[in-house]
Amino acid sequence: MMPSVAISKRAFDLMAVIAASPLVLPLVLAVAIAVRCDSPGPVLFPQIRTGQHGRTFRLYKFRTMVQDAETLKQQLQHLNTLQPPDFKIPNDPRITRVGRVLRATSLDELPQLWNVIRGDMSLVGPRPTSFSADTYSLWHTRRLEVKPGLTGLWQISGRHKTAFDSRVRLDVQYIRNWSLLTDVRILLRTIPALVRGEGA
Repeated sequence: MMPSVAISKRAFDLMAVIAASPLVLPLVLAVAIAVRCDSPGPVLFPQIRTGQHGRTFRLYKFRTMVQDAETLKQQLQHLNTLQPPDFKIPNDPRITRVGRVLRATSLDELPQLWNVIRGDMSLVGPRPTSFSADTYSLWHTRRLEVKPGLTGLWQISGRHKTAFDSRVRLDVQYIRNWSLLTDVRILLRTIPALVRGEGA
């Protein structure tokens, strides 16, 4: 992505976050209280994710699982329904009551607006992976040319049903055809996708 394009995208991200903050901040507070009251443990769950150019960064989410979820993951590997390195199991027993609601609505992703402000992420782009760039096939690395996003083409295309290779193809399509109008369209289409429960 050309420097001038990256600057335009960054300016759009910051203006959009600032404009949405009066609505988002009360929601963030309400969700934080709900997470805290629902189960023991911290409100936020940080994870190391792979971002632009393969650099790692600390991504923040509202905690949706029990405290020892990462330890329990090893015991549940045999239930994984996705092709590795992805991991997903139906009716995951590690998810809390509030966590199920947050995941169904993608409200657990709200703290990533802080990642956008910090410059780790963009509002729209390839989702950052929890596995490192050295596990990618060579053609997968094309998705690392831009900052990862809160939402993207594969989020509005049934993201929980899409294999990683298919998601990368959508990411490459997005990078090739990027424009501010494209970002606006994806953001607008993300809202009904979440309402339909396709954000999980």
